[in-house]
Order: sequence, then C-alpha cells, then structure tokens
Amino acid sequence: MKESKEHSRRNFIKQSAMAGGAILLPMQGIAEHLILNQSVKPLNISIFSKCLQFLDYKDMSEASKEMGFDGVDLTVRPKGHVLPERVVDDLPKATEIMKSYELAPQLFSTSIGDADNAINRKVLETASQLGYQYYRVGWFKYKRENDILETVKFAKKQLKDLARLNRKLGISGSYQNHSGHYFGSGIWDLHEALEKLSPKHLGSQYDIMHATLEGGKGWEIGFKLIQPYINTIVLKDFIWAKKDNKWARQYVPIGEGMIDFNRYFALLKKYKINAPVSIHVEYDLGGAEHGGTPSISHQEVLKRIKKDLDFVRTTWEKV
Repeated sequence: MKESKEHSRRNFIKQSAMAGGAILLPMQGIAEHLILNQSVKPLNISIFSKCLQFLDYKDMSEASKEMGFDGVDLTVRPKGHVLPERVVDDLPKATEIMKSYELAPQLFSTSIGDADNAINRKVLETASQLGYQYYRVGWFKYKRENDILETVKFAKKQLKDLARLNRKLGISGSYQNHSGHYFGSGIWDLHEALEKLSPKHLGSQYDIMHATLEGGKGWEIGFKLIQPYINTIVLKDFIWAKKDNKWARQYVPIGEGMIDFNRYFALLKKYKINAPVSIHVEYDLGGAEHGGTPSISHQEVLKRIKKDLDFVRTTWEKV
C-alpha cells in the first residue's frame, strides 16, 4: 500500500509538471540548435521556493526537478523553508535532498543585512560549507523621517562589511533592486555602493520587473549602469491595474505583462551576462505565492509555474 501511494504521488507531480503547456521547440531540438550556435548559452534557472513552501524538502525538490528547473532558490529566512536559527540542522537536510534530485546548491534568499550578527554569520558559514554560491541579502529602507543620503551611507557600510565577510567565507551576496522606498530601487544608489566592491563578493541581483516599475521606458539607463555588477537575476512580470479607483502594480504570468523580455534578453547577451536566474511567481497561486497553503490544487500551482519556466527558456533561446 505504501509503495502504491508513493507511485501515485510521483505520478501526480510528473503529470502536474507536464501540464504546463508544450514548449515551442522540443528540448532535443533546442539542444541541437545550441550545439550549432555556441554563442547561445542556456540559462541556469532556479525556482524561488517561497511559492513552494506548502511542500516539504522532498516534494519541493521532486516537483522542481520534474518541472525542469536547474535548482531551487531556497528561502533561508524567518518564515522560510529553512529558519535561520535552525540552519545548522535543516539546511544540510534540505541540501542533500535537493542534490539527490540533481538540483545543485547555488542560490538562497535571506534577510541578512548585518555582518556582525551571530546567526547571520552561522547561516553564511553553513551555506558556504555546503557549496552554495550566491545569496540575496536583506533590503535597506528609506524612511520618511530620515535623511536620504544618511540611508545611502548606512547601506554602503553594511554592504561593504558583508562583502568583506563573503570574501572570507568564499560566498557571494546579491542585493535586489526592489521598487518602492528601498535603497537600490533607483539603481544609482546601489551602483554607488557597489562600484568599489567586486561582484565576486557582493553584487547586484537585477530584477527587471522592479526596474521597469520604477524606471518605465528608462530602465535601460539603470541597467547599463549596473550591468558590470550583476551576479544573479530575478524574473517576473506585471501590469498596471486600477483597483478601488487607484492605480497599482499587478503581478501576471511571465510574458503576459509589460516587461520587454526580447529586448532585455538581447541586452543580457550583448553584455555577456549569463548569471544564475531565479523565477519569482508572485501572481495568483491560490495563496502559495505568499508562502501559504494554496486554495487551488497542487497540480494547478505547478502547471502555472512551469508555464513561466517554458516561456523564459524558449524566449532566451530564440532572441
């Protein structure tokens, strides 16, 4: 009976992954094309694990592999897949299970912003020992009551300290340009902090969605400024929508929104940026997009995620 249930569960995950829609080109055809065109390198794509937190490490890894991801951008933060205070026990467990599904430990996301915090140091030490290469650091926020340039000064110091720690531990940090009242949303401030640091130790986690939201049609200016420091990439999409008579950002499946992925991918190739990619699924997954248990079927959640992945891979290959 137990073996039968296990078989049914594996079959369910496989069917969910396959339900995401056909890729425009068969995988064999893509591989053959890449052999002929050596200038096109396939992206290394991970799934941001926030939208899979309703699954345990094993089911998360199995689902990610079946959907076709190369890895998992694991949430190692409060309310994440791995809690910081349990990192010594739980991160090795999660990592070994991921590796058993041929998902190499590469990316993880944190709220780390202080190099002197003992728990933060333990998280980075443990991750480095397990072979992780990149982590997203925490954000710094502009507060209305504080001087803007004082916030920039504080963020620069914190990132410099983290870069020094990262160099010692052999791991790289990435700061995401999050829209809103966050340091880095304007790109210029993040560039000022990174220009004297090596992306081998601390760089930019470039988020084209947040860059477009903040920069509109001028996002290319910020991209060209920050591109030498990009060491990881986040992908997602959005539109502007009116709700309660107010305009607001609305997340949508990748390729259905305002992001010009053809132009963006062409620029990544022009500047020879082939950094690890994390796909963030922030649109409606029945609550899974917020890290909760979905109100829709697990099969439907995985179907929607796989559709995003298929779009990214085929668009990257054809640009």
